[in-house]
Amino acid sequence: MAWAGIQVVPRRVLGAPGTPSPADSIRLGAIGIGGVGHGQIRNCVAAGFSVAALCDVDETYAAKTHAQYPDARRYRDFREMLDAEGDRIDAVYCGTPDHTHAVISLAALRKKKHVLTVKPLTRTVREARVLADAAREAGVRTQMTASSAATETGCRTCEFLQAGLIGDVTAVHIWSDRPIWPQGMARPPGTDPVPRTLDWNLWLGPAPMRPFVDRWPEGLIGVLGRGARHGRPNVYHPFNFRGWHDFGTGALGDMGCHHFNTPRRALKLGAPTTVSATSTRTMDETWPLGSIVTWDFPAREGLAPVRVTWYDGGLKPPRPPELEPARVLPSMGILYVGTKGTLLGDGTDSVPRLIPEERMKAAALPEKTLPRGKELYREWLDAILGGPAPSEHWPDCGSPLTELVLLGNAALRVPGRCLEWDPAAMRFPNCPEATKLLAPVYENGWTL
Repeated sequence: MAWAGIQVVPRRVLGAPGTPSPADSIRLGAIGIGGVGHGQIRNCVAAGFSVAALCDVDETYAAKTHAQYPDARRYRDFREMLDAEGDRIDAVYCGTPDHTHAVISLAALRKKKHVLTVKPLTRTVREARVLADAAREAGVRTQMTASSAATETGCRTCEFLQAGLIGDVTAVHIWSDRPIWPQGMARPPGTDPVPRTLDWNLWLGPAPMRPFVDRWPEGLIGVLGRGARHGRPNVYHPFNFRGWHDFGTGALGDMGCHHFNTPRRALKLGAPTTVSATSTRTMDETWPLGSIVTWDFPAREGLAPVRVTWYDGGLKPPRPPELEPARVLPSMGILYVGTKGTLLGDGTDSVPRLIPEERMKAAALPEKTLPRGKELYREWLDAILGGPAPSEHWPDCGSPLTELVLLGNAALRVPGRCLEWDPAAMRFPNCPEATKLLAPVYENGWTL
């Protein structure tokens, strides 16, 4: 979709018409800087941003980023940062846990800042739609850190499928090696002292209040999953928020925006007609140990109906008969099943290949016709400087891609049900219980 609307870029950034000033004049305020934020802020700097302000609720966790950018102004509360910085920043990075993406990103949009938010864009469907509308209204450039469909891998996959290399695609199987954090458990009892360097209430934000607990009971670590056994035994913060309904979006939310982006583009996937899920160890407060989620999409733009199935927690699709006996399915990957063949890809970084391999070597492959995109941080910067909208701009991609993933999460909360989806009304007509999961319930005085 072509960019439409008012582009908010400071005059001092653009300089003379048609001659942007150096990219490092784009000043970044970063919120959530201790986890993935540490590396992604470095990526922003490598792309050309300058770091003007840093914000995190945990001084200890944020220390390594503070040390790397000692001249950046420091904040604990993102609201204070946005109010105080005013025109001293041009763009905002949001790398906080999923449950605070919407309130932080929306606050930045209301300040007319360009915003990059880590995937998934939000924790609920309604939040994703609100952010897309707000981005349109603000007229700024937005970006999400999903694996872009404009990469060589994404573009080549689109060229293969749209050229009919495997005929009509009728099924897509996607599987992930997540979760690598605890899931499928109950809330641990008790409470631990909150470190003086952490603002626990601000970390909770709009989520329901609960006691701070830092460690699992003795003897439980061994059954909590790989995340707990690999040096991450904390209950909520800093890493294990992903496994909890109130804070994260589980394995599907963490990796779905990466893996679904190219199929969505290549197969022109819009709204599904139905979504359903099954899972292991369903619990009241956490995502399951493993799950299988299915979306059914109708015929669209001359393409055949297609079923997309997601697997996590070590689950994988049935072994395709075309796969050579000596080969095994990778730990994460994607299968495109068509009427004339099957493509197998290893995760999101490699171009899928026809199986068996002899078919790939003998195939007449289509020419490269799609424009390849830049690295996503540079893409965001160039958009701010006057270029086209980034590939993961929220109204065009970030919001609908996140929504697609979150519909699967709604199905995981009511396993075994086939949910009929009405996108215009934003509801499941046959399951009011699941419809309630699409909008957030904010507490502690927070509103969207």
